[in-house]
Amino acid sequence: MIDIKKEIQQDRRAFIKKVLGGTIAGSLLLVIPATAQEVAEEIPGMRAEDSVFTKKKFVFIVDITACIGCGSCCVADKAEYNVPDHNYRTWVERYIIDDHDGVYVDSPNGGLDGYTKPREGLPYPTRDTFFVPKLCNMCEDPSCVQVCPVGATYKTNDGFVLVDKTRCVGCSYCIQACPYSVRFINPVTRTAEKCTWCYHRVRKGLLPACVSVCPVHARKFGDLSDKTSEVWKILHEPHVISVLKPDMGNKPALHYLGLRREVV
Repeated sequence: MIDIKKEIQQDRRAFIKKVLGGTIAGSLLLVIPATAQEVAEEIPGMRAEDSVFTKKKFVFIVDITACIGCGSCCVADKAEYNVPDHNYRTWVERYIIDDHDGVYVDSPNGGLDGYTKPREGLPYPTRDTFFVPKLCNMCEDPSCVQVCPVGATYKTNDGFVLVDKTRCVGCSYCIQACPYSVRFINPVTRTAEKCTWCYHRVRKGLLPACVSVCPVHARKFGDLSDKTSEVWKILHEPHVISVLKPDMGNKPALHYLGLRREVV
């Protein structure tokens, strides 16, 4: 049997070619752990016996009716993770509806610079404008985990979908599998990267960076198992709340308050 771990360490590119060529695929499940519990030892602070966190059910809510497109969330995320230019772990899209019901969507520089100027060159006058922040949906049934050939993308015991960069071989399978297009290959590390809902901060009892800086409280985060939490109250009150692409069956933990039909 091929020693896959040794193959990865010696030459990642050669390993990918062997996976794609089928010479290694047959033995992947025998030697590569694909569950969070098995890879927990490689990520500090993520232990299977941590019963406090396994009892929690974290959710993220974005209030589209409140978002003003200022870009503060994007700036905070870039600073927190030193995100390479032209790549985004979270971004803000601007939706413009003209008086002929035409829909235009843009996101210059991911929304980092905010939206202080109107979009030019549209054929008809603008009837309405709103903003939609995008980030990882932290799915209950993540397709990215299913397709990763080396177990680098995994789900923790407390429901977070993460990437183990020490295992990732940059094959991009997870990027293709994600229905929300929230992943990218980091041009510096050559590994898959995405929003983590600031897992390192949450484990310390802090809010995700983007939630902390939002001036209008359009981003909300909390434990759904806590009936006194703001997120529990929002999701159990009569609001227009939806998830993106529910027909995909991924069961996102990211919910949108005031989601409109134009949003894709």
